[in-house]
Amino acid sequence: MSPACYLKPQEEQLQQLNYREEGMGDNGAELGLSNVAKMDLHPVFFSLPPWEHASSAWFSPPLELTRQWKKQRTTNGVAAITVVGGDDVDDDRSDYARKLRFRDLLRTYKQKISALEVVEESPESDVVFEDGSGDGMRLVQLLISCAEAVACRDRAQASALLCELKASALVLGTSFQRVASCFVQGLSDRLALVQPLGAVGIVGPATVPPLALDKKAEALRLAYELCPYLQFGHFVANASILEALEGESSVHVVDLGMTQGLPHGYQWRQLLHSLAGRGSPPPRRLRITGVGARVEHLQSIGDELKSYAASLGIHLEFLVLESNLESLRTDDFEIEQGEVVVVSSILQLHCVVKESRGALNSVLQVIHELSPAVLVLVEQDSSHNGPFFLGRFMEALHYYSAIFDSLDAMLPKYDTRRAKVEQFHFAEEIKNIVSCEGPARVERHERVDQWRRRMSRAGFHPAPIKMMAPAKQWLAKFKPTEGYTIAEEKGCLVLGWKSKPIIAASGWKC
Repeated sequence: MSPACYLKPQEEQLQQLNYREEGMGDNGAELGLSNVAKMDLHPVFFSLPPWEHASSAWFSPPLELTRQWKKQRTTNGVAAITVVGGDDVDDDRSDYARKLRFRDLLRTYKQKISALEVVEESPESDVVFEDGSGDGMRLVQLLISCAEAVACRDRAQASALLCELKASALVLGTSFQRVASCFVQGLSDRLALVQPLGAVGIVGPATVPPLALDKKAEALRLAYELCPYLQFGHFVANASILEALEGESSVHVVDLGMTQGLPHGYQWRQLLHSLAGRGSPPPRRLRITGVGARVEHLQSIGDELKSYAASLGIHLEFLVLESNLESLRTDDFEIEQGEVVVVSSILQLHCVVKESRGALNSVLQVIHELSPAVLVLVEQDSSHNGPFFLGRFMEALHYYSAIFDSLDAMLPKYDTRRAKVEQFHFAEEIKNIVSCEGPARVERHERVDQWRRRMSRAGFHPAPIKMMAPAKQWLAKFKPTEGYTIAEEKGCLVLGWKSKPIIAASGWKC
């Protein structure tokens, strides 16, 4: 089945919003369905303000909770959802809200096409499940229909679809079956928390029971060792820091999050090794401040780093700053006169991206006041912080499908290490994106373009990372390397899998 066949109900949705298939938009753009998948749905396309600037009056209560829905049956028996009504507001607001709904629908429509085409083009798309009941395309359709039912708080429909999904999304199946199993867990958790249709909000705290710390720590370590994504961030960050420190005698490195909780301080051991191995003398004084909540863990890492630095003939001072990012103040950092400050943030700042943006702005202001020679920002390059659940779901499904596909190329099917990485590391991220809301949702990944705008608004200027050739040489050490891609995008380096961006590194200065 082609994506266009499955997405026929979305054509009816567009028509019900008073846009004909061959109609024209307000700005003269053709809105035929043949052109929708090709659209770059930039916020200015419909002359509307960006989501973050739109007045909250247009979204209260949330759009997904104010629509009236009806169920349809597609030709293959999978339920789909169709918008059938609107808000009772004055003409101007009604027209404005109609355009907002239309644009959101277009986004979801385009994301569905992308997700379905990924599976359709995958070698696994022709693989029949072990029970012989369907293939990868069917599983995509079930996931989308279940996500729509959960978004509409249709417990009966969602529960029925979850039962079918649990039988098909196998933890030890194909790469897409395995990633689907993680999304099924997230959908199940979300369904258990939402109130019935007609109520507002989520029952109880929107969170799921935390995984045992030792399992998460082991999975993170394995993810670091087996996948190039985290190591890519460390490699680019260290190269940028070394360039900024050239010829400096007194250096202060600030690590936000202290290497994501990894043991042994992998990133800074590599930096120390590089400092000792280059032609010029190392800094006369080198200090590292680790920011985090686990003081004993950080101090243990610091002791190991000091011993390793001493063996290389480098004098290292290690400081622990017990704090979360949102509570940081400039005075917390013991910056001394004449020190050159560099800041490393590896997969940390997305955790303080909130709806109000106040928390992130506060952190960026503190960093800006430190006047770092360079701030290296490494983040997941995907849009998992949109205002609508279904859009986030589709984007995350596309993103993590690529990651699980890359794990397939790296490790055998029944490798227990891969199972631990998938179920105790990436699955935790997926469940947070899918099942949590409000302060509990911390995996708020954004695209590199959005980070570029945020950093510029905070007063930072780009410090382009120009190291494509060394990055490709570094990537060559991973076996197999076929499938991984490195691209330079407006001064940022982006590591991807089969051209799907996974993680992006950028440099910034004051």
